[in-house]
Amino acid sequence: MKQSIFTIIENTPLTATVLRMRLRGDTSDITAAGQFVNVQLEGKYLRRPISVCDCEGDVLTLVYKVVGHGTAQMRDMQVGETLDVLTGLGNGYDLTLAGERPLLLGGGVGVPPLYLLARRLIAEGKKVTVILGFNTADEVFYEEEFKALGATVIVATADGTRGVKGFVTDGMQGVDYTHFYTCGPEPMLKAVFKATATDGQFSFEERMGCGFGACMGCSCKTVTGYKRICKEGPVMRKGDILWEA
Repeated sequence: MKQSIFTIIENTPLTATVLRMRLRGDTSDITAAGQFVNVQLEGKYLRRPISVCDCEGDVLTLVYKVVGHGTAQMRDMQVGETLDVLTGLGNGYDLTLAGERPLLLGGGVGVPPLYLLARRLIAEGKKVTVILGFNTADEVFYEEEFKALGATVIVATADGTRGVKGFVTDGMQGVDYTHFYTCGPEPMLKAVFKATATDGQFSFEERMGCGFGACMGCSCKTVTGYKRICKEGPVMRKGDILWEA
């Protein structure tokens, strides 16, 4: 974990509620796709955990949704302003398990961490399929960015206004894959758990107090005991997960 000051070089809307923020700073502690950062905002007691969308050189890309006062504050920040950021948090996805045809499934703001994952898998010569799930066509983002990497992209919308009608699991029909990676809201993750035939890795979204394992506020029960989403996660293997009733 490292605390650094980052300078905003972009803060651009992708949809009505989702923005892309690019920052320049010390990214040396960001080592794996699936990690997150913790952003300090003026006047806010707790930092905001946000998944790493991309990291290349000294440029960090965050894609975030405006859901409360903190993210609204981020939305209103301008190029040239600075943020205090903790980097290198959480365990990321394990690329060595991918096989030749990995499948990536993201729902809503669970989409961003899959971008760096897809970029690195494709760089290794893997044939990557990405399924992106949203409620409606107006919420779709990063479809073209994944295509530009060379991934096969399937979009699913709950109301059928774009791509496959239904959820990410509906987009899986006929897809041949060797391993899967997923991130999204818990109902989606539960559906993916039931629908997948191979081993895979789940990235969990959870409220966090400290973000580095001290407060124990994000602990969850697994087959090997309690684990902290921020420290032992946010990525967990399929076989480790125990769903709460």
